[in-house]
Amino acid sequence: MSRASSHALKHPPVTAPSTPAGAPSAFPELAVAIERERRRGRGAQSNASGRYEAEARVTFDDGWQSLEDLPPFKTTVALDTSRKVIARNDSPDIGFDRSINPYRGCEHGCVYCFARPTHAYLGLSPGLDFESKLLAKPDAPALLEKELAAPGYEPRMIAIGTNTDPYQPIEREYKIMRGILEVLERAGHPVGIVTKSALVARDIDILQRMARRNLVKVALSVTTLDAQLARTMEPRASTPPKRLETIKRLSDAGIPTTVMVAPVIPALNDSEIERILDAAAHAGAKEASYVLLRLPLEVRDLFREWLLANYPDRYRHVFTLIRDMRGGRDYDSQWGTRMKGTGPMAWMIGRRFEIACEKLGLNKRRSKLTTDHFIKPKQSGEQLSLF
Repeated sequence: MSRASSHALKHPPVTAPSTPAGAPSAFPELAVAIERERRRGRGAQSNASGRYEAEARVTFDDGWQSLEDLPPFKTTVALDTSRKVIARNDSPDIGFDRSINPYRGCEHGCVYCFARPTHAYLGLSPGLDFESKLLAKPDAPALLEKELAAPGYEPRMIAIGTNTDPYQPIEREYKIMRGILEVLERAGHPVGIVTKSALVARDIDILQRMARRNLVKVALSVTTLDAQLARTMEPRASTPPKRLETIKRLSDAGIPTTVMVAPVIPALNDSEIERILDAAAHAGAKEASYVLLRLPLEVRDLFREWLLANYPDRYRHVFTLIRDMRGGRDYDSQWGTRMKGTGPMAWMIGRRFEIACEKLGLNKRRSKLTTDHFIKPKQSGEQLSLF
């Protein structure tokens, strides 16, 4: 009889010291890679338990050579029954104070995703669980309409896609994002969208109408033009050519389009900054931005595992440069510097980006969204005006 065993380990403390370059993980008992065939088409290498769990369970072969019999990680979707859909924030270094996330978790599987640690709040792993165990909010359009109709609501741009991608593959079936756009269009409410999916082009009909009233702008994230790197780093996201094609389609439809070079990873894709901006500008993008790689909480170890598995020769160099731009640490969450970093290397990346944008005519004019068209939705049971 063949079988695999699961061993329970007491979880290490939540706060762990920074791991020096070349040293083993700060959580060595959790750094157990899942067999390649079980995670085919996924980004993370492992599935360590969330940091809030009392125990960490690690699957290992107990001598019966049965790990290969375990099923692959398949995408499953559960329903999120949250009562509110607009999330608020007071972060001083981002340009919005409210956002919507139609989904929790993201099937794109981008190994660097800074949203991965949020899956720990659900008792799930920020690793493979984040990209295979998803939660959808089918009631989001109805909840949004209710919140927009609430007394005292003041409209300001809503950001969508700043945490998980609203156009990830399951959106084809659930169409939650399209429902949200329909609500926002009826209410005349401004929205900013961030995605790395060509699926956003499906909603060009709505986006074009909203753009005519200065109600929408769309940002496409283009991390690399290297097909192999994109496939390895963002396994289920649209290919780089598809993203550039989408920028063109949106731009041709009159929808303000931004290209995001995000994240910039030193010694991995930073050499492509100018080429990405050039390709996006020729596709029709008018604005551009960039974000330096962020490695909060579990993302650090997940990215380290991925780098050692796929680009071991660059591992030391990448982390040395990261620490040079993060004050000697793997990550610095300080407001104002967390997106761009500090030090000579960070300054050089910023200057290269600025020079390229200037040459290409990017960011000459910033599109501004308006709240002038906002009409508060009618609440259920509310009597309509006679005039």
